[in-house]
Amino acid sequence: MAPTVILIRHAQALHSIIANLEYHLHDPPLSDLGFGPQCDELAKYLQTEVPIAQKIDLIVISPMRRTLQTAQQGLGWLMERGVPVILRAEWQENSDKPCDTGTDISVMEKEWHQFDWSSVDPEYPTKTGLYAFSKEGLTQRGIAARKWLRGRPEKVIAVVSHSGFLRVGVSYRQYANADCRIFDFSEGDEEIGGKLIEWKLTEKKGGGLGKSPKGVFFMSKDDYPEEAEKDIGEAVSESPS
Repeated sequence: MAPTVILIRHAQALHSIIANLEYHLHDPPLSDLGFGPQCDELAKYLQTEVPIAQKIDLIVISPMRRTLQTAQQGLGWLMERGVPVILRAEWQENSDKPCDTGTDISVMEKEWHQFDWSSVDPEYPTKTGLYAFSKEGLTQRGIAARKWLRGRPEKVIAVVSHSGFLRVGVSYRQYANADCRIFDFSEGDEEIGGKLIEWKLTEKKGGGLGKSPKGVFFMSKDDYPEEAEKDIGEAVSESPS
């Protein structure tokens, strides 16, 4: 049986502070607000209000600084219990802006030595092939990410990723910083890679913390560069996240 999936967007990072958007920052870390209050709120919510979160038996993280920090601060209580962590390049953010481009594995494995980097595709952080900033790249990466999740043996998996990819590639939902949504896989094969069905618990509230826009948000032409559309171009309408 396919696992239940808790999808989490990282907390606020330095590039996305509304009063001072700085998309030129390369792979930025969390802001003070994100690292402290937002991650603390996420951790408290999962620990005290989401019983199934106690059953999380795998944590999957985008190998970018802001997602690693969010996982460590918001899900550290699970890591302390020995819940394993896997870093997967599929879950990185969409665009090729500096803020949405990761850092070389050789640098990150020293900076984040507590994690095993052997599972990260050596192509990371290049934005080519499966990771291309293109309509085809995002579509295929979403299929690959969902297919991989669907085939895992764990019962409950937490994924820490980014608003753009979580929306256009995975769940067609929007996510506020450090908010989460819970899904099960549909039993049918109506969508390549597997279709996610959101729990009413998070769907009705607009995310677990009630901070995210309600509704379904499919990929549109605004999500990829117009000049590259004929070559399967792609981008996200959310602010880089």
